[in-house]
Amino acid sequence: MSVALAIREAAAALAKVSDTPRLDAELLMAHVLGVSRSEMLLGAMGEPVPAGIAGLVMRRLRHEPVAQIVGRQEFYGIEFIVTPEVLIPRADSETLIEAARARFSGHQPKRILDLGLGSGALLLTALHLWPQARGVGVERSLAALAVAAANAGRLGLAGRARLLRGDWDRPGWADDLGRFDLILANPPYVEDDAELAPEVRNHEPAGALYAGPEGLEAHRAIVPQLPALLEDDGVAVLEIGPTQAAPVTALAAPCGLAATLHRDLADRPRALEFKKALGKPAATHYLEAKPAGG
Repeated sequence: MSVALAIREAAAALAKVSDTPRLDAELLMAHVLGVSRSEMLLGAMGEPVPAGIAGLVMRRLRHEPVAQIVGRQEFYGIEFIVTPEVLIPRADSETLIEAARARFSGHQPKRILDLGLGSGALLLTALHLWPQARGVGVERSLAALAVAAANAGRLGLAGRARLLRGDWDRPGWADDLGRFDLILANPPYVEDDAELAPEVRNHEPAGALYAGPEGLEAHRAIVPQLPALLEDDGVAVLEIGPTQAAPVTALAAPCGLAATLHRDLADRPRALEFKKALGKPAATHYLEAKPAGG
């Protein structure tokens, strides 16, 4: 059997569990072949099917995410190591990077903080974009810190990224961090009783997903601490759930923070950008960021 035929058969089987069965089959096959997907599509489709693909397809049929099967995931054009100990970086979270790039279009942030580091995708992408910046990543999971450290080393960014174990729920966790030009965070924001796909519910860390009955516990902890962590002209960009723009903005107003909403490519509310109101009353409602090119 050829690689092309095996991919076709795998895609047909994976249609039961995946919205992207052909892509899943191609990524799994490229992993077994030890080449990139583009290299496989251009030069290996007629080759004999390699041993091992059937086992990977069976794992995917049991709802294991492709990223965990192959051990990596692309985010903002950069490949990251992923394990079951970290959230899989998703394209939706690239909204945070785009929001930060719009804010720093004419200059570079000097110090960047990532709260809830996970794989390191947000912090390391930012350091890659701004080569003069230095970053701090805070994460309570030692296993996740190990993954982030591996990614920092692999990308040649270990010398500019200080990775720390910390928990924003514990007093004093930020005492020695100083202030930052840019803060990024993809905190837990899923409601405790939310129905999640098996790929997420059974294979990604619950502590990075769930945040109380309204999905707001992490934001309630983080937002009031932002003014002490931000430079006066700094910005913080936090990921939110699709219905959380108003309640998270309401948390920010008493802290003297103004909010701007950024939407993802599917036009869903995805991130709130905060900056200090600096003596002005902070609005209790958010502004909408202009679409790219608008």
